[in-house]
Amino acid sequence: MAYIGFVVPGIPFSIFLVIAAWAFAKSSPKMEAWLYNHPWFGEFLTNWNHHRVFPTKAKIGMIIVMASTLAVTFHITHNMNMLLWTGGFMACVAIWAWRYPPTVAEHDLRIKEGRRVAWLK
Repeated sequence: MAYIGFVVPGIPFSIFLVIAAWAFAKSSPKMEAWLYNHPWFGEFLTNWNHHRVFPTKAKIGMIIVMASTLAVTFHITHNMNMLLWTGGFMACVAIWAWRYPPTVAEHDLRIKEGRRVAWLK
């Protein structure tokens, strides 16, 4: 699912990736090691698990995909109620993602200054 979410608009890849890493950690050390050493996903997972880092590039990509999906959905359905509910949910997801630091250096700085790693937490 993470591969599909990586290329298909409207399907997030990061949540499936985190779930896969969690499941592999519980069931198959070999598959977990493969996922953490993967050239595309390994760094993202390692930074997320150790530092709760969500890269800016991923955040921007997420916003672009969500906005595009919302626009296409409205263009196809013309349903304002669905647009508002879906847009509201997407806004909550965007706020959740943007509260995490974009780099390990920013994470370390927040810890050093005694601030929370993620605001609103």
